[in-house]
Amino acid sequence: MAFVLDGSSLTIEQLVRIARHGEKVELHPQALERIKVCRAMLERKIEAHEIMYGVNTGIGEFSEVVLNDDQVKQFQRYLIYNHAAGIGDPASLEFVRGAMASRINVHARGHSGCRPEITLTYVDMLNKGVTPVVCQKGSVGASGDLAPMSQIALLLMGEGEAFYEGHRLPGNEAMRRAGIPVPGLQARDGLAAINGSNLMTAMSALQLYDINRWLKQAEIACAMTLEALYANLKPYDLRLHHLRGFPGAMRSANAILKCIRGSDLLSGKIKTKVQDAYSMRSTPQVIGAAHDALAFAREQVEIELNAVADNPIFLPEENLTLTGANFQGSPVSLPMDMVGVAVTMVCVLSERRLNRMTNPALSVGLPAFLTKGAGMFSGMMLSQYTADTLIVEQRMLSAPASIGSIPAAADQEDFVSMGMNTALKNNQIIDNAYGVLGIEFMAAAQALDFRDFSHGTGVETAHRVVRKYVEHLDVDRPLYTDHNAMKTLVKSCEILEEVEAAVGSLEPQVPEFAGVPS
Repeated sequence: MAFVLDGSSLTIEQLVRIARHGEKVELHPQALERIKVCRAMLERKIEAHEIMYGVNTGIGEFSEVVLNDDQVKQFQRYLIYNHAAGIGDPASLEFVRGAMASRINVHARGHSGCRPEITLTYVDMLNKGVTPVVCQKGSVGASGDLAPMSQIALLLMGEGEAFYEGHRLPGNEAMRRAGIPVPGLQARDGLAAINGSNLMTAMSALQLYDINRWLKQAEIACAMTLEALYANLKPYDLRLHHLRGFPGAMRSANAILKCIRGSDLLSGKIKTKVQDAYSMRSTPQVIGAAHDALAFAREQVEIELNAVADNPIFLPEENLTLTGANFQGSPVSLPMDMVGVAVTMVCVLSERRLNRMTNPALSVGLPAFLTKGAGMFSGMMLSQYTADTLIVEQRMLSAPASIGSIPAAADQEDFVSMGMNTALKNNQIIDNAYGVLGIEFMAAAQALDFRDFSHGTGVETAHRVVRKYVEHLDVDRPLYTDHNAMKTLVKSCEILEEVEAAVGSLEPQVPEFAGVPS
């Protein structure tokens, strides 16, 4: 059953299904009617020679240049040519598909002024698997993602390139093979196809989906490490976090305790310290802060997914054209910069727990670097090096792009969001995060092999999944294979799925207990 795009109800999870899993889409009948009504109003205004930005004027610095009737017919084509100015490798197919779905949802609000054929062509392209080739770099995230969205719009003229059935083809050939008519561009159509921050928003939506799942795995890894280090679990008492009141911390403490439930560590049989180091006892506060940052970013991104993000905007009910800056990407780039910082922060915490497992002065009796042959063997000493270098790269990438504006277009566009840079660097931050967390999982599994007590149900489940892919490190071997296997495992979310099957969802819910369970 196809998902109906109506302009107001698109969620991150739905976008993931469309962009990543190929779910079919439909345009809501009322949305199609809104598009037709808006277009009819625009055509009356064009006929009356009303001056409208980007319709019968140039754009940017040329916005004061009025076009004659013949130029209006040709302008949209040259607009797309001029703005299809990106550079670099193609963006992933799911990001481009997400941008197309997002743009359809903008049109569905009925304020963009394009012909219905433009929107319906994008619907067909999504459903038939024609995905434009779009360079990753070139957008400054204001006036929309103009460069990448223009590469998508080239297909509306039968130009550009597209991926179809596993092949990279000229745009007209891809459309022909898929049986999609090329609509061409008339007045307003081109600008209505490109003037929003749809690619960076789609990328951000998919990233938020993945980061939420990664954070839940960070809680599982933490639970494993806590058991391996004989942690005092009082800092995870939910009453403590309710008293402070941050939703993310309450969620995180609850998730970690769920994983540990059933462990001998909760029975009082195992001696623990009166108070552990910060990296062990402040995990709910740290991962919780990341959850709270994601919650804000999610709210912003879902607003943008359902927004009238265009310029100019047409109000048919008032016969009015408004020119503004609803394409400005800052409402997305600012919270997503914070999300990148949050992921890096949680990785730093993960590495500090890794350090406590490998450092014999801190590991509560674990063998040095988690090997019984210390001296002859180095165990997981170099695994920490790898985690450290990933984190240093994350730190460099965590500098906010949203303050990096460089004026463009002869200072007509003198402040831009640089939100595409935020989205691109978050890709690498997340990719590194899979590796960092994979190494903690690997170390925690190794450490638990040396502990002789009953572990929590969630912890035992995670340990079992890790051991499907990485054997116990008895004697030294090249670790790059294990590191890459663990990175792939974390990215796949198999650990998360198995643990949630065993202990229940780690998402927010009414706590099942008020204190530390026994």
